[in-house]
Amino acid sequence: MAEDIKKHSAENSAEHILRKFDKESATRIWSGLPKIVVNAITAFFSCYCIWSTLFSTADIPVRLTAFLGFSVIMGFLTYPASKKHVRENYIPWYDLVIMAVGAFCFFYYCFNYNQLVMTITSASKINPLSESAIPNATFYLAIGIIAILVMAELCRRCVGLPILCVVGLLLVYTFISGQNLPRVIYTMYYGTSGLMSTPLQVCAKFIAIFIIFGAFLERTGVANFFISLANSLVGWASGGPAKVAVISSALCGMVSGSSVGNTVTTGSVTIPMMKETGYKGEFAGAVEAAASTGGQIMPPIMGAAAFLMSEYMGEPYMRVALWAILPAALYFSGIFISVHLEAKKLGLKGTSRDKLPKLRVLAKELYLLLPLVILVALVSANIRSLAYSATLAILVAILVAIPNNVKAEKNIKGVAKKSLSMIYESLSAGGRSCITVIVACSMAGMVAGCITVTGLASRLISTIVSISQSIPNPALGLLIALFLTMVSCIILGMGVPTTANYCIMASTTAPILITLGIPRVAAHFFVFYFGIVADITPPVALAAYAGSAIAKSDPMKTAINATKLAIAAFIVPYVFCFNPSMLLMDQGVLKAIQGIITSMVGLFGVSMALEGFYRTKMPSWLRICSAVAGLMLIYPGSVTDIVGVLGVALVILINTKSKKAIA
Repeated sequence: MAEDIKKHSAENSAEHILRKFDKESATRIWSGLPKIVVNAITAFFSCYCIWSTLFSTADIPVRLTAFLGFSVIMGFLTYPASKKHVRENYIPWYDLVIMAVGAFCFFYYCFNYNQLVMTITSASKINPLSESAIPNATFYLAIGIIAILVMAELCRRCVGLPILCVVGLLLVYTFISGQNLPRVIYTMYYGTSGLMSTPLQVCAKFIAIFIIFGAFLERTGVANFFISLANSLVGWASGGPAKVAVISSALCGMVSGSSVGNTVTTGSVTIPMMKETGYKGEFAGAVEAAASTGGQIMPPIMGAAAFLMSEYMGEPYMRVALWAILPAALYFSGIFISVHLEAKKLGLKGTSRDKLPKLRVLAKELYLLLPLVILVALVSANIRSLAYSATLAILVAILVAIPNNVKAEKNIKGVAKKSLSMIYESLSAGGRSCITVIVACSMAGMVAGCITVTGLASRLISTIVSISQSIPNPALGLLIALFLTMVSCIILGMGVPTTANYCIMASTTAPILITLGIPRVAAHFFVFYFGIVADITPPVALAAYAGSAIAKSDPMKTAINATKLAIAAFIVPYVFCFNPSMLLMDQGVLKAIQGIITSMVGLFGVSMALEGFYRTKMPSWLRICSAVAGLMLIYPGSVTDIVGVLGVALVILINTKSKKAIA
């Protein structure tokens, strides 16, 4: 009984934290008939997404406007204007009006597309949406304005203000630069360079069906399997719970697509365990936040970003996953090493092996991974499209869930009922999870549209390039340009979901680096990494703040600790821009192995410097030496590798002797 009460309390606490820090979770509360209706709408949307991606032959604008129309209905039924409106079965009348008007705007476009093509798109592009060019221009203009404003309000509710502020500032700049209202509305609403540009097209084509697959996968119990597996592998080691957090968050995060959601989901289990072991709250919350954020860069899924990067760069999916391996390995190795050193410094022990899950028992549940294996195998082999592969993986996930249903029910009727309930709940949850990504991708499209129509991209590129070229030393000039791009990525990535985050970076900041001569792949990985780490970088470090809420620690200290733990994410992108071999591109196996080994040793040196500990406390001058030697090893090159190895070895030797002297 006491355990049930404790479990219920933990679930309520996790839900409260999600509602506070994760906009996606601050939803209305429905029960009874209203809940049935809302769930039916979101489940229907999931079915529509699957049907549309597999079978629809309609023009892109028709599919996308229907996509947006459904998202408006689901969005306003799910997200209130403020926390004051979170009451059971309550929605104000004006929300219903906004929802109806907004949905009408998109469905009107959808069902009257052929007429619109004959009128708007065939009219003079010099002055679109003018009464002199087409009849009913004012009506079409009003529809466009209302649709954009409704999407902006929905963005405020479910994604947050940061991306909305960026869109607002860019729209103001668009008007200041000389664009008139009809042309802006034509571009942002009726054309495919605004709301319906590449981010939303990719969302409708790839991301939505992957999110639905994630909802099915979640209900197979794979997250619990990952946590149990991590416990079995490393729970017994020094500071075991923290190492469990690193591994389980890496595995769960690559599928979840949300740094904050992953932090709360796995953190509600791992953070209390870390604190019980002896870690401080600030460190425990930071470990979970840093590892959960890193899940978004973990191949082969990368929170769906791998599929996006494949589309944007025009490269096979398997290559993208391969290129991501070493940076991700370095990221998690850095966190793992820091966790280990912290445990040794505090003298922390692991969990008794008797209390941990047994590998031989967990081996019986390996079938839970089948949906992931099927998805990755099909996409890697390029046999079928991602939509087909994801649909097949969904069917496998349904089959995988049956054994658990058999355990829970005693007869075939009960198993069938539970299986159908699981399918319905997964479809409903998948549709609901799509809302924020759809809205964020539409806003990302407007960002790209504003930049394109004003020529801001070329101005931004020319400004940073000129700053870079004004520096006499080319390497230093490139370093400054990379730093400015990094700052831009962190600002633009604040509070934005992973997939939309990458869409924004790919269309705004990646072209800057490509113009500077950085290889296209390295440029895309650079901006993706720094967009993602915005979730743990102060002042808007939502994942770190969510971790601090569970750990009951100081939010800013937790965010600073998370940034320290994720130091590899701030170093490695610079390295693969100066030397793309870090991404395992166009090099032999031996060189790749050398790069992996030296980088790992280098990270050990950097981690020792940050922790200030190896077997005993390190003096300041030795920490500096350790950091320099570690950085030299991370940077590819024979000379730097030799100097770095000698430096790290010397630091270890000196501190080992110091430990013996103290003993």
